[in-house]
This record gives sequence, C-alpha cells and structure tokens, in this order.
Amino acid sequence: TSASGISSVADAPRPIVGITTYAPEEVAWGPWNVAAALIPMSYVLSVQRAGARPVLLPPSEDGVDETLDVIDGLLLAGGEDLDPESYGAEAHPTTIGVTPERDRAELALLRGALDRDMPVLAVCRGSQVLNVVRGGDLVQHLPEVVGHENHKHTPGVFADHDVAVDEESQLGRLLGDRAPVKSHHHQGFGRLGEGLRPAAWADDGTVEALELPEARFALGVLWHPEEGEDMALFEALVEEASRYREARLGEAA
Repeated sequence: TSASGISSVADAPRPIVGITTYAPEEVAWGPWNVAAALIPMSYVLSVQRAGARPVLLPPSEDGVDETLDVIDGLLLAGGEDLDPESYGAEAHPTTIGVTPERDRAELALLRGALDRDMPVLAVCRGSQVLNVVRGGDLVQHLPEVVGHENHKHTPGVFADHDVAVDEESQLGRLLGDRAPVKSHHHQGFGRLGEGLRPAAWADDGTVEALELPEARFALGVLWHPEEGEDMALFEALVEEASRYREARLGEAA
C-alpha cells in the first residue's frame, strides 16, 4: 500500500487522470503569439505527486466517449467565467472571459464522466461547471452578496482563508472540520444542482465546496488545492481513479 493509500504492485500502470485546459484566443511566449490550450503546471505536478499519469484535455465537443474511454479520473481545472446562458441567466457586467466552446466541451465531458461514475475533482470554475451540469446556477458577483472582495482581493494573487467543513461529508473525511485554502474567485454557487450538497463554507457563509453523494467520487471546491501543500484531495482522486481503472479492466477481461 502506498503513502496515498493506493494498493498496487510496483509495476502496475498508473491511473490516467485527464485535466481540462484553458483555451484563450491567443497567448504569447518568445516571438510567438498564437492560439493555445494550456494549464498551470501546479495541476500537472499535483496529479503526478498523487501517483497518476496526467493527460491534458483540450476543449472539444467531439470525441467525448473516446476521451473518457482512455482516462480513469477527471480533473476540471479553473479558468474564466462560464457563459451565463449555460444556466439561463443574462451576463452581469463583471462576468468576463467567457468561452462558450470550452463551456460546452466541459459540460459534455462532465456529463459523460458522471454517467460512467468516473471519479471527478472539480476546481474553482470546475466546481461551477459541476453545479451547472446538475441544473444549478451561479452568483455572478459575490461582493454584491457578501459585501467584500476577500475571495479575490487582488487579481493574480490567491486569497488565504479558512473554510469550515462538514465532518460528515466526504470532504470532511479528507480534511477534517476546518482547512486553510487559497481562493481566487468572484463568483459562487447560487441554487445548488440536483443531488448536490454543500460541504464547506467560508466565514461569511459562502458555500466553498459541494459534492454528489450518490457518485463514487464527485467533489467540487471553489478554492485551488493545487496551489497549497495539502495533497489529500488529489490523493483521494487518484485512489478512486485506481479503483475505477481496476473495475473497468476487470469488466473488459
């Protein structure tokens, strides 16, 4: 048994975790200024350290089943705001960076993953995708609700704060009743989607995490665990991905 709790032999293939990517219109490096699909290395390193093989998933509405056929777990990464049309709302003036193509691709990918009962960890924007795919909606600008900007006080700088965690939740079994987190979001959960339950709260009452108890492992957090030092969420994702892989290969045998 490894430090992450995964039972395996030394030469067993690592589970494969797909990581969704950002898809801006163009990025620049060196002399180049081109369209690209990319992800911060902190996501990749977190998955590797937890014992899985990370694979980047550029946004595409084609080939969802083919993609899901080759991965054992799904990590929905952070990014810009979802298109409010995806949850039946009009855009708030502060809603920015909308990429409908990415939204549609990730919603389709997540639906397929949940249909297969594939383990899912959804980070920041990803947790909002999880809520929307279950029929929930979003608060487009939290400062109008909580009266402050502590969840994203400075663009490009993570806000450090604690969250209270429901000890009876899956998240609570991983983190305990309270945990330090790094946040960078101006949106939050509105109406929770079908079957989802809140699992953590900021001191101002903002729901900071949700989970789908009926699933093998489907957890969404509004903070950025890949930027912290606690690997518990990634280790849990990889452990469940290993079990999913074993079950899938057993069915195919």
